[in-house]
Amino acid sequence: MDVLAPSFRPILVPWIVDTRSLWPEATQTRQLSTVASRALAALLTDEERAGVLKYFHVRDAKMALASQLLKHLIVARCGHAKGSNPVPWHKTVLSRDTHGKPVYYSDDSKTKQPVVFNVSHQAGLVVLVAAYGGNDPGGIDGIDVGIDVVSPTERRTRDLQMIAEADTASPLSGWPHFVDVHADVLARSEVRYLENLPTHDNDERLRAFYALWCLREAYVKMTGEALLAEWLGELEFKGFQVPKAPGPDKTKNSLHQGDMVTKHDIQFRGASVGDKVNICLRSVGVDYMVCTAVRSTPTETALALPTTDAFEVLQMDDILDFAERPT
Repeated sequence: MDVLAPSFRPILVPWIVDTRSLWPEATQTRQLSTVASRALAALLTDEERAGVLKYFHVRDAKMALASQLLKHLIVARCGHAKGSNPVPWHKTVLSRDTHGKPVYYSDDSKTKQPVVFNVSHQAGLVVLVAAYGGNDPGGIDGIDVGIDVVSPTERRTRDLQMIAEADTASPLSGWPHFVDVHADVLARSEVRYLENLPTHDNDERLRAFYALWCLREAYVKMTGEALLAEWLGELEFKGFQVPKAPGPDKTKNSLHQGDMVTKHDIQFRGASVGDKVNICLRSVGVDYMVCTAVRSTPTETALALPTTDAFEVLQMDDILDFAERPT
């Protein structure tokens, strides 16, 4: 794993870590303290370690651990000034901004962010998108990034059961009922679009639902807010497209990065914003979709960033080797 060379032009960094096969000896979260001690004991703060070990399911704890490591790694590799050495791991101190989003400040006044990043995880996969470099050698100004990963298959059994069951307390049942349950975080036009999809195949319906969820989540995370933002209903992805799933020749555990959708009709409070945000929704393997969202001032900077480039799949041993390098 080579250290990325800083530049005075923004550079986009897309990473994936697959935790599904990591630390197989751990069947309970507390066992990670032993089998994953190389990462937990030396590379995380006490607070971060406690945050990982609080998860009941070990699969969730593994994703939380990988997520923390990726945030420190992106700071170590890209949070330094042009021409300088990587940031020592113990100095990759993370803070939170006013929205609670993890950030890294390179100065005591907390005004300089040499790298901006966002992380998401689902069903064993952890993804990160980051941007660094730019005209200001001390920080990257005017760029926001967001990312989300979804797995339409992870909750398939539960979702199909919800679709199959009629809700006797509501005039809606089946697929309309499923959509209505989530209507509070969707725009009204999106609800209507989902309810009237030209297919009766529930797996296709669910893939469309999760594609929309992924788009919206990445956009909202890009803004720094959460799904509780008061303006959620005023954000609309109109007639959104769903990336095709890979063919049957791809194995279930493959992270093949396939079909992508980069053109989106996005409306916010009735005005088009689709030409101001660089959004790429792609299929990853047979189980996942990942969406990256980037915006900037000026707009042209974000639009020029290569969001269609393939994600780099990082191996845990390489991450740990980098973190343990002498400084």
